[in-house]
Amino acid sequence: MKRTRFVVFGNVQGVCYRHYSAKKARELGISGFVRNLIDGRVEVLAEGEDEKLDAFLIFCKKNPGQSCVEKLEIEEIKKINKIEFKGFEIRN
Repeated sequence: MKRTRFVVFGNVQGVCYRHYSAKKARELGISGFVRNLIDGRVEVLAEGEDEKLDAFLIFCKKNPGQSCVEKLEIEEIKKINKIEFKGFEIRN
């Protein structure tokens, strides 16, 4: 089980990116959240099994909804705190 944070660049707000990425995360059994950032990017924090997380990242790179993803900045996060996610949510 690993936790990954990534930031999505491109035309990713107002085009259902959060909706489609959250739907896919739930299908894969990934926990975490997706939210818009004030500068037009989208932030995702996802936790799950390696293979499922890899599949989720591939999906998120392929322009879900009407988005146009330019790039993802990805970082693996060591789980040093006891924050546990229950499901995958869309945050504002």
